[in-house]
Amino acid sequence: MGSSQAAVSFLTNVARAAFGLGAAATALNASLYTVDGGQRAVIFDRLRGVMEETVSEGTHFLVPWLQKPFIFDIRTRPHTFSSISGTKDLQMVNLTLRVLSRPEGDECVTRLPYIFRHLGLEYDEKVLPSIGNEVLKAVVAQFNADQLLTERPHVSALVRESLIQRAKEFNIILDDVAITHLSYGAEFSRAVEQKQVAQQEAERSKFVVMKADQERRAAIIRAEGESEAAKLISEATAAAGMGLIELRRIEASREIAATLSRNPNVAYLPGGQQALLALNPAMLGGR
Repeated sequence: MGSSQAAVSFLTNVARAAFGLGAAATALNASLYTVDGGQRAVIFDRLRGVMEETVSEGTHFLVPWLQKPFIFDIRTRPHTFSSISGTKDLQMVNLTLRVLSRPEGDECVTRLPYIFRHLGLEYDEKVLPSIGNEVLKAVVAQFNADQLLTERPHVSALVRESLIQRAKEFNIILDDVAITHLSYGAEFSRAVEQKQVAQQEAERSKFVVMKADQERRAAIIRAEGESEAAKLISEATAAAGMGLIELRRIEASREIAATLSRNPNVAYLPGGQQALLALNPAMLGGR
């Protein structure tokens, strides 16, 4: 009987100890929180509100139920958003902007409590799309549609400066801002294509005009050469008589005779009526 009471008492003590250890472990676990690398924590106290001190990396203590940590990722993160904006000449363009952002502050002084109090954990998702669209529309409205291509570095610089200045008002640092995509509406693209076709036609017409002008000049030069040659021949004829013309005629006749003699389909007959006497009488009788 006594041994059974001792066993019950021992088990009760063990249960109490286990319960106490479990409660202590639970309380200890609830009192600890860990801030990983590239993160910071903002503590909300039920009595004092958001604490102004930011907690850095590591494992830290807090008062269970009374305090609650909110973890911020302070590493640079990319964000991409698109905007359809109107240009100075009333053309619609579609731009895609990529920014790298992080909360303002350093290891000692940070604006995370202020950001948490006014914007919450998703501060960048709430702020960047709205100010990005605002800046893009304001900058694009200063340029014509074709200038967005010819002056793209200048446009990107204006967008970067304006957006960085605008983000600072919300305690957000932008490490990089870039326009990654730019496209025009269907009407403007069609107009650009028609303009290119018109320019090609103009170049082709210009070439035709230049060719005709060169041919006209060549004809004038050729006519002047023929005129000069005729003048020289006339002067030579006047000086030497008709002998030069007769010589040219004989040379031309000789060239014609030489050409015809090489043709097997050409036959020669003597001139005059005596040519018929050389024909075969049988052939004449047959006729």
